Amino acid sequence: MLASMIRASLVLLCIPVLFGSCSQKPAPPLSAIAVNLYAMKAQKVFYYDKYPATTVAINQVDLRPQVQGYITGISFTEGGHVHKGQALYEIDRQLYQEAVDQAKANLEVAKGNLAQAQQDADRYNYLNANDAVAKQVFDHAAIALQNAKNMVTAADQALKMANTNLNYSVITAPFDGTIGFSQVKMGNMVTVGQTVLNTVSTDDPMGVDFLISEKQLAHFEELKNGKQKNIDSLFSITLPNDSVYPFSGKISIIDRAVDPQTGTIRIRVEFSNPGYFLRAGTSCVMRVHNQELSPKLVAPSKAVVELMGEYFLYVAKDTVARNADDSTKTHPVVMAIQKKVQLGQTIAPNVIIKKGVNVGDRIVVDGVQSLHTGSIIDISKAPETAKEKKKGAEPEGAADKPMKPEEAKTKVN
Repeated sequence: MLASMIRASLVLLCIPVLFGSCSQKPAPPLSAIAVNLYAMKAQKVFYYDKYPATTVAINQVDLRPQVQGYITGISFTEGGHVHKGQALYEIDRQLYQEAVDQAKANLEVAKGNLAQAQQDADRYNYLNANDAVAKQVFDHAAIALQNAKNMVTAADQALKMANTNLNYSVITAPFDGTIGFSQVKMGNMVTVGQTVLNTVSTDDPMGVDFLISEKQLAHFEELKNGKQKNIDSLFSITLPNDSVYPFSGKISIIDRAVDPQTGTIRIRVEFSNPGYFLRAGTSCVMRVHNQELSPKLVAPSKAVVELMGEYFLYVAKDTVARNADDSTKTHPVVMAIQKKVQLGQTIAPNVIIKKGVNVGDRIVVDGVQSLHTGSIIDISKAPETAKEKKKGAEPEGAADKPMKPEEAKTKVN
């Protein structure tokens, strides 16, 4: 009896569960994601190819002493501009002045010995003509005269060397340029060829070095040789404060060889630097005016999705889907398909698309964060775009606003 009652209770408990399971509805279909679309089109664009660059001095030398001694004079302002031949350092001149005085005295002695030898040679020459002197004595007189002449020559060279050392005791600027911090102070001992006193570098014009790929070498060779169309401001630079230097440059040097390890080659462009505004070693960006005039495909940068170093766009594709309530019927939908693209130069809020999409393709520009390939999208309920910039806000590209030439001509203290 008890077993029958237990079986009946279990049957009653299972009935609601069975009926409840049968009454569940199928899961609703995924809702479409609201997005904005942009139709790809080709257009002419104005942009620069940009390369990391560094300013370099056209000529730069380390000042090293050619004579030894103690520093007794420093005649320049550190970090200032110096002129060719300007005295910079003085090494104790006393010893070298005394060496010059001694060499002068030795030269006078040698000249006196030469005069005496000349008189003896003339006398013995007369006697030899009359067979009044031994041949050996005559020969010795001729040799003594030649030795006296050689002594004068040696003494004269010693005087020149002494004068050279005296001149070397004053270190002068080898060319016009900017001098750096002094590496020695008054009273320091300096050694020939070893002690670095300072560094002087030219500052007008100033070079700007950057690296290009070996694939671009032929193009830059044409630019250097002037074979391509001449465009104003073909080469310009952006400074660390994001201002554009007001003077344009010209290619001066293409390195002799490509680096086999990196596949790059160094290019140097020279810029006028009348106010010494540019300083060697400054990091900047080289801007090369792109001369390609054919239309380019341009897309908003915010439409690009980066995944593991590769770039993608979501392209809208018209298709059909089965109805949820009747699988025998279909209805039109728009689906987002992910396509891999190759990017070009970034131009303000846009980017050039080199490969991956075609003219007329509709790409998703807003709402890409919620998409994956195959997502159903809805363009009738597009999300709100960013509000317009407030009036008076800095316009796009203001960071590249060129400075005025007179600003660059003003020397930075």
